[in-house]
Amino acid sequence: MTSDNSTRHPGTFGQTVITEPAAPPRLMTLILLSALAVLPVNMILPSLPNIAATFQADFALVNLSVAGFAIITAVIEAIGGALSDRFGRRPVVLMSLSIFIVASVGCILAPNIGTFLVFRALQACIGPCYSVALVIIKETSEEREAASKFGYLAMGWALAPMVGPLLGGSLDELFGWRSSFVVFAILGAAALALSMREIKRAAGLRPRSTSYIASYRLFLSSARFWAYTLCMACSMGVLYVFLGGAPLVVGDALGGSSTKLGLYMGLVPTGFILGSYLAGRYASKSSLGAVLVFARLLTCGGLLVGLILSSFGVTHILAFFGPCVFIGVGNGLTMPAANSGALSIRPDMAGTAAGLAAAMRIGGGAVIASIAGLFLASSIPALFVMMLISAAFALLAALQAARLDRRALTSR
Repeated sequence: MTSDNSTRHPGTFGQTVITEPAAPPRLMTLILLSALAVLPVNMILPSLPNIAATFQADFALVNLSVAGFAIITAVIEAIGGALSDRFGRRPVVLMSLSIFIVASVGCILAPNIGTFLVFRALQACIGPCYSVALVIIKETSEEREAASKFGYLAMGWALAPMVGPLLGGSLDELFGWRSSFVVFAILGAAALALSMREIKRAAGLRPRSTSYIASYRLFLSSARFWAYTLCMACSMGVLYVFLGGAPLVVGDALGGSSTKLGLYMGLVPTGFILGSYLAGRYASKSSLGAVLVFARLLTCGGLLVGLILSSFGVTHILAFFGPCVFIGVGNGLTMPAANSGALSIRPDMAGTAAGLAAAMRIGGGAVIASIAGLFLASSIPALFVMMLISAAFALLAALQAARLDRRALTSR
């Protein structure tokens, strides 16, 4: 249903684009949606032993509430983005938040581990809120301005996983593990109230004949889309290799202290926040291709310095974590620019692009980390080599994206 002021113009494949006038949501509302989409991933990590004890369940089974959550999120991201093109941004956000709230309450009231895991899986329906937030920014901003706003959105996306375990552990210690899900429900309700008020009449599509498969096929046949998504996937692969390998190679150097390890590993997400801030501040002044190439050169340069230092036997802990900070800075610059580029390929199908890109970013990064794990030895140089390989592929994808963008501009 559309208002009298709505305008229609034809899309491709028999689609009709319906554009409805509306003030865009506040950036803070979109940042909240972005943060809430990733906060549940690891906020319950400190509570896993207590959850296992409560339900008298095997720890490996309880751990599915984390590993399985990420997998389901990737799938739902792809589906939710396409649904937002067909039914509009507002319905997808409101439905995602509503299911998330119900699922959070279900986790609180779950009488056994099976019921808990079912509701925990349903919590993954919050995933599309991040993709839709990206799309809303893209639809209400000029291309370079969108990349800038994506940077601020990415700051919230990065802060949530950093703060999550600390908040979850504190809540667990003070009130028990169920209190984390109470917080999820409250935050979900707050986001729902804001979304109902601010995401009122966003632009969307009402396709008449294009199937979801045809939409996915269209993007998967686009060289530009592959360049952007491979750049993101390989960039995330560098991070995943670091997260999996760092405890293995530097744990002894820190005397087995988990606290020290956590503090040093926190330097990389801090770098991501810095990179996201720089993207928000300066991305609108540069081309997307230039930002991508600079970001990937920054990461490759930092990792190369780390490899050289480790090869010459420099064992100071900062000689490892200092260069790794550039993983975060590079990724913080990369994600906003690459997302903006991927969504610009087909503006009339931005939701599908955002969801598919998110799924490929998560899945691709996990595959890269799994492959690297097969060759990773317990040495710092080996870890730097694995990270550099993934970073190099990300740089190649960035160079290809920049080349294809220049070709697209000159052909106009």
